[in-house]
Amino acid sequence: MTNLQGSFVALPTPFTADDDIDFKGFETLIERQIKYGTSQIFVLGSAGETTLLSIEEKKQIVHEVIKIADGRIPVFFGAAAPTTEQSIAFAKYCESERADGVIFTVPPYVLIPQTAAFAHFDSCMSAIGIPCGIYNNPSRLGVHVEPETIKKLSDKHPHFVLDKEAMGSVEQLVQVQRLCGGKVKIMCCDFPKYSIVLPTLAVGGTGTANIGGNIIPEESAFYSRPWTSTEIMESSRAEYFKWFPLLQQLYTFSNPIVIKAALDILRLPGGHLRRPYQEYSGHRRDELEKLMGEMGVIDKYGVKH
Repeated sequence: MTNLQGSFVALPTPFTADDDIDFKGFETLIERQIKYGTSQIFVLGSAGETTLLSIEEKKQIVHEVIKIADGRIPVFFGAAAPTTEQSIAFAKYCESERADGVIFTVPPYVLIPQTAAFAHFDSCMSAIGIPCGIYNNPSRLGVHVEPETIKKLSDKHPHFVLDKEAMGSVEQLVQVQRLCGGKVKIMCCDFPKYSIVLPTLAVGGTGTANIGGNIIPEESAFYSRPWTSTEIMESSRAEYFKWFPLLQQLYTFSNPIVIKAALDILRLPGGHLRRPYQEYSGHRRDELEKLMGEMGVIDKYGVKH
């Protein structure tokens, strides 16, 4: 079973100028993550504009990305859907394509209680045998998955291996770790206003499920290491503090708007957004490019033509 730790990068979906899936672009982005030490990648999450993709496009992405990764880096796919049945069907497809794992969310907009959230996740997890996780993101989905619900799922499903947390509560991290005893790996988002990267690692979390690694993959891998020694703790903290201003810029708007602008600045694929998103432009983009230049990101990662 995949040992989830370090930097778990949520990839954007690269599109061509004609709005088609850019699979050559996917290959470039994945090769880059492998090169710079990313531990695993997440495809078809919110950073992947998953709600703007058809089911046929999602299936095509799963099929092609697994071929590109070719076992060199674990790939998890988002199995979020409006209904439990649709989540199950897509997770089963991912399993049939030999995905390394899937991540479930509560269905958006329906605002279900905890009993229904447990029943949803329980049904999804019962339908597959590959590693799976949940993405707890109440700001986008409207429902907070409580630690007690996570514990019930952990007790029942041995292949439930990941709790991807995106909320500003250290108590949530403590309670999940306390109740689950490490059976479920906690990895957190890198949203600066939550600032739960260091608390996650401090309570025994194993890394970050991040978007910053799209732009600074090597640095994200460095500060996302589990804290197994005082030396790692201190170097991780110093590195995270150093790159905090860039993370603040990358989260000026919701994912993947700024990430795609930064990729475009680096002349990497993935810069085009699907409607109704609008391109990141004007003085904000200028400020982003200026900061990336001052911090050495463009010199290190920019594609030279």
